[in-house]
Amino acid sequence: MGLVLVVDDEEDIRYSLRGILEDEGYDVVEAVSAERALELASEQRPDLVFLDIWLPGMDGLTALDSLREDQPELPVIMISGHGSIETAVSAIKKGAFDFIEKPLSLEKVVIAADKAMEFRELKRENTALKTRIQGDQVQRLTGTSPVIRKLSEQIERVAPTDAWVLITGENGTGKEIVARMIHAQSRRATRPMVAVNCAAIPEELIESELFGHERGAFTGADRAAEGKFELADGGTLFLDEIGDMSLKTQAKILRILQEQRFERVGGRKTITVDVRVIAATNKNLPEEIVAGNFREDLYYRLKVFPLVVPPLRERPEDIRLLIEDFVANMTRDHGFRSIRFTDEAMTVLTSYRWPGNVRELKNFVERMLIMFGGREVAPADLPPEITLAGGAGREDADMSIDVTGFAAASDLKTARALFEARFLEAKLQECGGNVSRLAEMVGLDRSSLYRKLKTYGIHAPD
Repeated sequence: MGLVLVVDDEEDIRYSLRGILEDEGYDVVEAVSAERALELASEQRPDLVFLDIWLPGMDGLTALDSLREDQPELPVIMISGHGSIETAVSAIKKGAFDFIEKPLSLEKVVIAADKAMEFRELKRENTALKTRIQGDQVQRLTGTSPVIRKLSEQIERVAPTDAWVLITGENGTGKEIVARMIHAQSRRATRPMVAVNCAAIPEELIESELFGHERGAFTGADRAAEGKFELADGGTLFLDEIGDMSLKTQAKILRILQEQRFERVGGRKTITVDVRVIAATNKNLPEEIVAGNFREDLYYRLKVFPLVVPPLRERPEDIRLLIEDFVANMTRDHGFRSIRFTDEAMTVLTSYRWPGNVRELKNFVERMLIMFGGREVAPADLPPEITLAGGAGREDADMSIDVTGFAAASDLKTARALFEARFLEAKLQECGGNVSRLAEMVGLDRSSLYRKLKTYGIHAPD
């Protein structure tokens, strides 16, 4: 049924509690002092604690504080032969689950223990339910392109196993989404997935972040704290941007990954965990190994099952589906009025290379919803960085440019305009001077195109 830690300096009380609890099917361990109780609680991780308030040395209320710091969800039932309303209130305020006065009755002990275990199980089920819901809401890989279908098949194959996964890909491609999909489809789905951005944590704090620390381990450590490895016990640890981790930390990570054992910063007790590791990076790790920036042994330890998330430019056929998904989700979740992109605007969007990948596309859709919610979006409404690169442009009313060569450009804006002017001139020749055909080709309405051709000094027939 569970492990119960009984803490009392009176042997008769310990004997009585052990007998009652073992008759109910519980396993019992005993401690005669608060100090010993904290050691046992850390080593054996009990499901419930019966803790006397009046103990030699550290008292029970102080021990309660330490137990709550180390294991916040552990139910603790306080017991005392000198009970008072003030003492009971103080214990409950500190986080005790219940308070029982001595002499202990069998009925009170059994009822309190059963309620505490029901409460603990309810919290576990609650956590599991939240995890399942989060798993159901995990973003999927949207698209029907061959590269996305292949990646989805690989995820389905590796997810049910405990194999470690190394995910590589450019920024914004969706590496974390892939990691969450793997966790959601694994046998660990009801346990936590803990994410760590290795690039965002200062070097001097990353050990504490990963392994936890004891109280007093360093300046400002006024209480003990669990690290990410402990928090992910039984679940998945996602090490994002692993390529930005220092060589010193890489060495410590390697040992822990191999042994699944470690000590908190400032601590001596060895903690054992069971975690599945998924790592991700936008860097070329073999190149980083050659450059001396990444450990080869760590690379091969992580690379049990490698996955590559393709950039958006390699799957342009998925852009329309992604946009439709983003529009639907944002209008539902944030109350935006919906938008629709014209076919001409969609042509421009699918021809743009999206250097920021899916993240850039998502941010773009949100911007369009804010600006044009409730209406149709045409090429003229698109941002210049997209239209200039994608084949349509914005109007620069008083710019007349010699298009004989890019050497004339003195800045990026001028160079872009030069490119657009030469592009339009070449396409106009392809269309035999037919402005209507050119407007359809580049996704602009005829009047906007006329103004643009005039701006660049490009002759077009009336």
